[in-house]
Amino acid sequence: MSGLGICLSLAAALQGSPVVFVPVTEFTLAWTHSIEKVRWEEDYAVRLDAASGQPVLHAVQARVRGSAAGMEPPFDAVLRHGWYQYTPAITTPSGLRLTRSEFTPDYETCVPGRCQPMANWMASDGGVTLLKACRQPTR
Repeated sequence: MSGLGICLSLAAALQGSPVVFVPVTEFTLAWTHSIEKVRWEEDYAVRLDAASGQPVLHAVQARVRGSAAGMEPPFDAVLRHGWYQYTPAITTPSGLRLTRSEFTPDYETCVPGRCQPMANWMASDGGVTLLKACRQPTR
């Protein structure tokens, strides 16, 4: 599975704008809710689709540190060690649209052992960053 990872691009960017490749096959996407200030985490895996052979995202598990307005965990969530844990309803999203505002902390991308702000890979333009499963681009 070498050469698999995630590709980041700015939604507002023109066609042909730079795409940033991050070589990960398992990662956690984490953020803090802008109003409630509660941490949210989603675990993903990047795998090849058996039918098409194309890279796809698999949402493995999600968790939220609390329950409040606009962030109620689903009915089947289980409270473990202070986190509501559950399996996301959409397990193979085609991609993620991440709204990155200058008024909230940036998303974090976590791989075993460390979390880093998404800005370490791609600066925010204050709009939407697209994240999708991909193969390492050829030069």
